[in-house]
Amino acid sequence: MSRAVKELKKVLALLLQEKEEDLLQYKRKVANTSIVERRKEGVCWYPLSVERTKFDAGERLLVKVSRPKEHKESHLFQSGKLVSIFSNAGSNNEQKHAITGVVNRSGEREMIITLNNDDEPDWLHDGNVGVQLMFDENAYLEMERALNIVMNPLDNRLEQLRGILLESEEASFTQKYPVEIPHLNSSQNKALQLISSADDLAIVHGPPGTGKTTSLVESIHHTLKSENQVLVCAPSNAAIDLLCEKLGEKGLNVVRIGHPARVTEEILSKTLDAQIAHHNNYKDLKAIKKQADEYYRTARKYKRNFGHEERQQRRLLLQESSKLKKEAEQLEYYIVNDILSNSQVIASTMVGASNYQIRDRKFNTVFIDEAAQGLEPATWIPITKANRVVFAGDHCQLPPTIKSFEAARAGLDETLFEKAIKRNKADVMLQEQYRMHADIMRFSSQYFYGNKLKANENVEDWKVFEEDLAIEFIDTAGCGFFEQVDKETRSSFNPEESDLLLKHFREYFSTIDQTLGDIETSVGVISPYKAQVNLLQQNFKGVEEEFENTKALISVNTVDSFQGQERDVIYISLVRSNEKGEIGFLGDTRRMNVAMTRARKKLVIIGDSATIGQHQFYSKFLDYVNEIGAYRSAFEMLY
Repeated sequence: MSRAVKELKKVLALLLQEKEEDLLQYKRKVANTSIVERRKEGVCWYPLSVERTKFDAGERLLVKVSRPKEHKESHLFQSGKLVSIFSNAGSNNEQKHAITGVVNRSGEREMIITLNNDDEPDWLHDGNVGVQLMFDENAYLEMERALNIVMNPLDNRLEQLRGILLESEEASFTQKYPVEIPHLNSSQNKALQLISSADDLAIVHGPPGTGKTTSLVESIHHTLKSENQVLVCAPSNAAIDLLCEKLGEKGLNVVRIGHPARVTEEILSKTLDAQIAHHNNYKDLKAIKKQADEYYRTARKYKRNFGHEERQQRRLLLQESSKLKKEAEQLEYYIVNDILSNSQVIASTMVGASNYQIRDRKFNTVFIDEAAQGLEPATWIPITKANRVVFAGDHCQLPPTIKSFEAARAGLDETLFEKAIKRNKADVMLQEQYRMHADIMRFSSQYFYGNKLKANENVEDWKVFEEDLAIEFIDTAGCGFFEQVDKETRSSFNPEESDLLLKHFREYFSTIDQTLGDIETSVGVISPYKAQVNLLQQNFKGVEEEFENTKALISVNTVDSFQGQERDVIYISLVRSNEKGEIGFLGDTRRMNVAMTRARKKLVIIGDSATIGQHQFYSKFLDYVNEIGAYRSAFEMLY
């Protein structure tokens, strides 16, 4: 047994462990619990009001629902999640009717769901309707399937790629005419040249703000000058939708594979469903399906006690219905293949690359964006279709979300991107960043990127106003702002730190309001702890309206939700303050790298140096803020 196969067997065992833990957590929240308990767990809304229904551009049925104002529990519903809309029979809470769907969008009180059904259920407006999360096993099954294919490859090329990615085989490169695009910087052009010359594997390492997406889009565009079609994947719907949008702006013909509920409205027209609905032959397909359904319904109207002629008529109607259904299947197959064959880019999530409509398709080049956020088993799914692979990502930012602590610790949290970048000399790091002030960038560059990043001249001195500091660390040590723990969620929060953050915000934006006048400033308020986020969201309600001139556009959320985003001003509440120096979640320095590098012009971090300073990362950060004169004691603001 080869080293690669042994490694993959271990990954498969860890994946099954993760699946078991995921299912266990789901059952704890849903199975054998009352609707009230499920509401508290955030996995159920009941009762619901059905606000409206409509069909989208892909002829899928959308339902907008809302929950009562008094139901304010935080919830786990988000775009792409599989759900069940159900109707209760009575007081025993047994489900009388149910239909599955996928969440399009969810807010605090409202949700839009795409139903996996062509027709609106007749019970939908009868009352006693609710929605709850379902356990989605399909992703696990597809990842297991991909691992088994890679362990037992049917073609030599997949075996070669496996050897290059996991063993000591070297990726090869063929020198071609050097490619250079004027609006790309030198490291971006190096990435483009690496990709164009790669025979097997190319890796683009893109730190925050360095234009990874721009480089990847240009590389895809350049590749399509010599190839008819490429597959482009990413681990999340948000990441692949962004790429689809940028590729569409380049004038490329893109088809987005996946459930329409899992895409943004801007990308809906690029989905396969929408393109089927706008195909020249779609009207014929719809007419054939309608006629088949009419024949079938007419045939079902006949009762059991009918004579020979009626029986014969029923048989003929059913035969005709079956014939028309086969005709519709053939026409739909033709339409789908016509669309796919004429597209330049087929785009999907990693798991979505297993979709039956493209399952048997092969591609010369497969591009995988945000590869450092994808589980290894998921990353192998598109690779099984590839002749060569291009990875783009940053393993110094957020890793994949893993629910089993044991599986993560045993190695499931190491992505294929990380393995490939360690074991191959096939990577280029982008080095010029266009997002943030040089002071905001510099600590991240020193700690994570070998001090190789440089700020573009247009952003290196970027500030909200001229006399401002780009970074402030506000130290609460000695203030007695000790953390607390939410009894239900076990998440940490710190009310005094939240109040101090709001006080700083008000003082800072009052200065902007008085000196700069009518400007718009985007603000992100971030904490790694959900309980602190909930507290901050409450504190910041209505704050946007307090300033006469300044438009402060405020978003309050967890670090993970800000991945890939940026704001003019970022506040980070570290929360942890205790006498033992325990920092828990803050020990994930990659998460902090993401949080700190969301800021363009101003970064404010509030925390207790006595608690966090025992960790190497925060100790070095404290040295850095002292070095650049960015340190402030909270006592300055309190007295």
